[in-house]
Amino acid sequence: MDWTHRLRLRNLQMLISLAHTRNISHSAAALNTTQPGLSKWLKDLEDDIGLPLFERHARGLRPTPHGEALIAHAKRLDVQLDRARAEMDALREGGSGQVMIGTSGASAPGTVPHAVLMLLERMPQVHVKLVEGTLDTLLEQLVRGDLDVVVGRSATEHLDPAILTERLYRESIHFIARPDHPLFEQDSMDWDDVLAYRWIMWPRGTPIRNALDAALAAAGRAPRNDLESASATLNVTLLSHSDMIGVASHGAAIRHMMLKALRILPIPLEGYGSVSMYWRNDPYRSAAVDELVDCVRKAAKEHGEHPVGTGPA
Repeated sequence: MDWTHRLRLRNLQMLISLAHTRNISHSAAALNTTQPGLSKWLKDLEDDIGLPLFERHARGLRPTPHGEALIAHAKRLDVQLDRARAEMDALREGGSGQVMIGTSGASAPGTVPHAVLMLLERMPQVHVKLVEGTLDTLLEQLVRGDLDVVVGRSATEHLDPAILTERLYRESIHFIARPDHPLFEQDSMDWDDVLAYRWIMWPRGTPIRNALDAALAAAGRAPRNDLESASATLNVTLLSHSDMIGVASHGAAIRHMMLKALRILPIPLEGYGSVSMYWRNDPYRSAAVDELVDCVRKAAKEHGEHPVGTGPA
């Protein structure tokens, strides 16, 4: 018999626990079983598979590459079971399922809220969970099954082959500062004026930093690198309480202006970034997820600065 047919849900918990504690006795205590019983189960599983899953050391266990691969599958299955439980709870309460959306705070807070409102119009009983974070963290959660859809800056490097991606729109970038910044009191403004103040920069390698570096290169200017931060909330707070200058995507800059939190500096930047949608290539995804994907596309066309196929190349 195939060894996978003998695996039970409790066996997944045992494997995940061993990966976490790396200690037979600790896992046995946590799982309310005996150490000899857990040791025998692990040895039988390794014999069935024909591969060692853990290396035994005096200080405990260490997963082998084969073990790491199986543990990753076990964690994904465990996440899916949690998702199934949450979805059944939502359906029991009269809902129409659950969707989990990840959004990068620096790139897509405009598109996602409009997509969510559109989805709730189509499926009033759907349960929606929103998660904000950095794009790399969100994509990891997407691969694991913790999220259904991610909207954020376009990043094609090192994407998991199981992830589908679609570029939604292009977006310009702007320098931003607090509304009562001394620069706004001047009759005119040029590069020397902007370079006279400290800058808050996004980390190197992030999509918005790449767009800024390209814009600065086109202008023949070198960036100041006084402070580096990947937190949109922290950046806004720092800018609001200092004379520092930051950079934001067009959508974010307009929202800051509407809230009277920040203003756009009239220094033209030629760089463009783009926003993309990411979701798993899963033939068994729910109808709610398919509806969400369609809502994100429509929201991007209506609210993106330059939807794909229009605007600057």
